[in-house]
Amino acid sequence: MADTHQRPLDPEAKPDDRLDNALRPQRLTELIGQDQVKENLGILISAARGRGEALDHVLFYGPPGLGKTTLAHVVANEMGVNIKVTSGPAIERAGDLAAILTNLRAGDVLFIDEIHRLGRAVEEIMYPAMEDFALDIVIGKGPSARSIRLKLPHFTVVGATTRLALVTAPLRARFGAVYRLDYYDLEAMQAVVMRAARLLNVQVDQGGVEEIGRRARGTPRVALRLLRRVRDYAQVRADGNVTQQVARQALDLLQVDLLGLDDVDRRVLKTIIEKYGGGPVGLNTIAASISEEQDTIMDVVEPYLLQLGFLDRTPQGRVATKSAYEHLGLTYTDEGQPRLL
Repeated sequence: MADTHQRPLDPEAKPDDRLDNALRPQRLTELIGQDQVKENLGILISAARGRGEALDHVLFYGPPGLGKTTLAHVVANEMGVNIKVTSGPAIERAGDLAAILTNLRAGDVLFIDEIHRLGRAVEEIMYPAMEDFALDIVIGKGPSARSIRLKLPHFTVVGATTRLALVTAPLRARFGAVYRLDYYDLEAMQAVVMRAARLLNVQVDQGGVEEIGRRARGTPRVALRLLRRVRDYAQVRADGNVTQQVARQALDLLQVDLLGLDDVDRRVLKTIIEKYGGGPVGLNTIAASISEEQDTIMDVVEPYLLQLGFLDRTPQGRVATKSAYEHLGLTYTDEGQPRLL
């Protein structure tokens, strides 16, 4: 049976869940960055509220950690309705989805994370549910089987995916609004760190905020994780205050470099450069060489390397760019092999 999520700030939630929920913005006005998405979403919500209707179905896509789940909760809060949270892999059978749908009330938000991983049988149930707000159920088997249609209250599906291309065209077409979330710029990242530090009661100066924001690879989830680890370092190795020097020492110890690349990022680039002459090389070969899953490299590592211009995707495979060589302190010799600058 699919899981449902605790409401934000639920007193019965686990301490870590309560902390994560406390850090999540609850309203559109509290959201930092993603200005275009925020503006379009605000219009969509205001129009639906003005007409007294359920919000149209919304699909968010983009790299992990940019706020898709947070936006789903914001949508529910702005509409003043309940939210039920599940994920594509958790809905294993059509009956699981039917149980969730029949428990929804008018206007409720059903948030489906990793919606591209819904099974085909489950997806077939979604089509009439999203379009006609109806649930088709087959009773009996064989010649005596018959289909009945149950009416559902008007509800809103909010989907999230890191792989838009894997969302089937019929399912994608049933979303009235599709928004892409992009990496945050440095100013927005610093604002995210400052807000989280205030909520966590972390004493941090502007230099510390800048250092964490710069190395958070444009991703709020990463920024919050780094802030917690820097806080721990400051508590144990310093006086508890996060200065730029303390933040730099903590992040260097975590092997997060000045651009936010971690050990896995550098291993991917070095594998392409040192083992395969800079590429092109296939994703499965890279994954096997560093003992990582292909999906991890494709969904977590590659998007940021592509954003930085350190990696190219070609029909023949992945290729490391000149910028990647320079960042790692490598250059080509005449023979095409890398050497230290």
